[in-house]
Amino acid sequence: MPESLKPPYLEKVEDHDSIAVWIVDGAYIRGHIDEEFTNFGQHYRYPYIPLKEFWLDREAHADERHFFVDHLLTEYELMAKGMSYEEAIVVADRVERRERRRAGDVKKFTRGGTALPDPHQVHQRLWKKLENGISVWIVDGRMVRSVFDIDFTAGGHDYVYEFVPENEVWIDNDIDDDERGYVLLHELHERNRMASGWPYNKAHAESSRLESRCRHHPDLLHDALMAEGWG
Repeated sequence: MPESLKPPYLEKVEDHDSIAVWIVDGAYIRGHIDEEFTNFGQHYRYPYIPLKEFWLDREAHADERHFFVDHLLTEYELMAKGMSYEEAIVVADRVERRERRRAGDVKKFTRGGTALPDPHQVHQRLWKKLENGISVWIVDGRMVRSVFDIDFTAGGHDYVYEFVPENEVWIDNDIDDDERGYVLLHELHERNRMASGWPYNKAHAESSRLESRCRHHPDLLHDALMAEGWG
């Protein structure tokens, strides 16, 4: 990590054998080190994380920590033995998914396994309905990951996730208020580009660049959001 950057550590929460588990400032990491850092990470996925450390993004609700640590333990061990990330994440996701089922998350949304989950159940509050008909919802991120997609991170919309209802953008409730505007910008820009015919990879790459620019220049965020229909 360059010396000009501050360490992102907030709190050491536990040790697993010789591995230290740290809560880190994910917003700082995304703004200064790696805009693609997600809910958690380890060295073999993100080389800037030291060996024998797991980094967990600070959550608004610390109720998924044990799921993430179980995932990281599996991913780290397999990648240390030479397995690729693409292979290791499949196994780690399986372990994490099993733990989420044991916690009862899926049962809550499927009437004990007797019904299909309703995506509207993860809505927590309507942030705003835009003039173009798009509804932006704050959603229960834990339940989205447990019930619909274990890799859901920060936000999403109906052009990427088939379980998101038409004309909806979702923002994870675990995203801090100070960071929500940047995630919102990414999702709105990406959705608008995909609605005009852009493929996901192209729309995502441009949205990431726009998000990164605004993270480095926060004074640009308001006008950038207005340009995406956030009036």
